[in-house]
Amino acid sequence: MSAFVLKIIAMITMLCDHTSYLLFGHFSELNYIGRIAFPIFAFQISEGYIHTKNLKRYFIRLFLFAIISQIPFMLFRSIFTSGFALNIFFTLFLGLVTIFVYDRFNKIDCKNIVIHYSCKVFSIFVVVIAAILAQVLKFDYGAFGIAIIFIFYLFKNKTLLMNIGIILSVIIYYWNGLQNPSSFLTYLVIVIFTCIPLAFINLYNHKKGKDMKYFLYLFYPIHLLIIYFLSLLPVFPIN
Repeated sequence: MSAFVLKIIAMITMLCDHTSYLLFGHFSELNYIGRIAFPIFAFQISEGYIHTKNLKRYFIRLFLFAIISQIPFMLFRSIFTSGFALNIFFTLFLGLVTIFVYDRFNKIDCKNIVIHYSCKVFSIFVVVIAAILAQVLKFDYGAFGIAIIFIFYLFKNKTLLMNIGIILSVIIYYWNGLQNPSSFLTYLVIVIFTCIPLAFINLYNHKKGKDMKYFLYLFYPIHLLIIYFLSLLPVFPIN
């Protein structure tokens, strides 16, 4: 399974997730399907960091589209909530920054043992701080988003540990819902669907496939705007 196929799966499931609020005005079965999208995007950030030919452009591209997408994202969120949040591109951008800084400090090889291990400790500290920032500043998916981007990178060559790390992160993220008897089944299904992307990711063949770089970037804000403007029509239940 190529990167192109993974991205198509992520976009379709993301569209299902967001369309749910337009068609039903509330959380529905489509949102279960939508849980598949983000782990694939998180995985692609790790792969992008490893394989990009120009890391600086990658940083700029993610940040630029984070800015571009914020107004469409807030308009979309206004359909079902009044709360503020930063869109998924901010999460992906911070995740990329996190693994970049972690990688640089973790790879410092110094003969001075104190400096050597201080750098390694600091590299982990950076991940923790990034996760806290994502949570406090209300990035989409918060600390969980940073955590799974980092786990995909940390265990990039250790499939079993990667799968275990992601599954544990998903369970922790939805733990409050799982503890509540009245919502246990709902959150159990959410956990299962959030872990389903691992099956696709484990089939990844490390091939790029068709180039659709800017299509994905543009698809995100454009589809959010379309859903928002459609939501203004009286034919939909949210009205």
